[in-house]
Amino acid sequence: MAGSPTFLPESRLGSTLRRDAWWVELLPVIILLGGFGIYATLRAFEGAYFEWGPYLSPFYSPLIDPQHHWWKFSPALLILAGPLGFRATCYYYRKAYYRAFFLDPPACAVGEPSNRKYKGETAFPFVLQNLHRYFFYLALVFLGFLWYDVVLAYNFDGHFGIGLGTLVMSVNIVMLTLYTFSCHSLRHLAGGKLDCFSCASFGKSRFAAWRGVSFLNDRHMALAWTSLITVGLTDFYIRMVASGAIHDLRLL
Repeated sequence: MAGSPTFLPESRLGSTLRRDAWWVELLPVIILLGGFGIYATLRAFEGAYFEWGPYLSPFYSPLIDPQHHWWKFSPALLILAGPLGFRATCYYYRKAYYRAFFLDPPACAVGEPSNRKYKGETAFPFVLQNLHRYFFYLALVFLGFLWYDVVLAYNFDGHFGIGLGTLVMSVNIVMLTLYTFSCHSLRHLAGGKLDCFSCASFGKSRFAAWRGVSFLNDRHMALAWTSLITVGLTDFYIRMVASGAIHDLRLL
C-alpha cells in the first residue's frame, strides 16, 4: 500500500524528524571524554607526583629522564603522542567525539550546518586518522612497559607484596589490554580481510584468532570507556599517594 511521501526538513544544524531526545547521548561523551582530556592534559604538564614506591603512573610510562638531564619539561610529554594517538584515531572514539564536539553529524538523521563541506578523512588534519593501524603497533609497545610496571608493583623493597595501588594498576593493565586487543585493526589483521580462511595460510589459527578478537571487538565501546576510566583513576590514585594526600593500603 503506497503511503504519502515524507518531506525531510531543510538541512541545518539540529534539523530532524526524530521525536526522541537524541542529544542526551552526547552528554556523557562531552562530560567524560572532555573531563578526561582536561585532567590528562593538566597531569601531563604537571611533571610531579607520578611515582611512589613501586608504583608508576601510566601517564608517565615509560619514564624517561625524570631528573631533567636533557629534557626540562614533564617526562610525560616525551611519550604522550603514543597513547594519545592510539585513542584519538580509534574508530569508536572518532564517532564519539565527531558527534559530541564537532556535531559532524550530531546524531543519526540529524542535520549538520548547511554550509559545511564534507571532506571525510581525506584532508588535513583528519587524514591522519588513517595512521590508526600504526598507532596500534605502538600501543603494543606501551602495553609491554605497562605490564612491566605492574610486575614491579608487586615488589616492595625486594619482597613480594600487594598494596591497593598494586590492585589498581593490575585492573588497569587488564582493561587496557582488552581494549587494545578489541581494536578493529587487529581484527582486520587476524582475518577480517579474508574471504576464505581455509584457503589462507594458517587458516585454522587465523580463524580462531579472528573469532577471539571479534568477541572483544563486539565490546569495543564498553572497553574503550572502561579502560579510559581505569587509566585515569590509576594515575589519580598514584598522584594522591605520591603527594601524601592519602596513604596506600598494604594488603600483603
